[in-house]
Amino acid sequence: MRPLHDRVLVRRLEEGEQRRGGIIIPDSAKEKPQQAQVKAVGSGKLLDSGERVAPEVKAGDRILFGKYSGAEIKLDGEEYLILREDEILGVVE
Repeated sequence: MRPLHDRVLVRRLEEGEQRRGGIIIPDSAKEKPQQAQVKAVGSGKLLDSGERVAPEVKAGDRILFGKYSGAEIKLDGEEYLILREDEILGVVE
């Protein structure tokens, strides 16, 4: 799958088992991670002038994004997230 324009296809990174005060938190109560790995990137944002701005992220980058960002999709049994590039908070280096 190749996202269009300034959209980015990412896969959430799994977090390790969480323990709070000796209590193991079940998967259903855990917050979804806000880190992901970029799988595919669109061709970039199209400006009013007709010029296209290349995306700043590339496939393989680890990113941080807002808690309620993007749209969740399922491809071949795998869960992914499609974000606009401006919803990405930063790249983890």
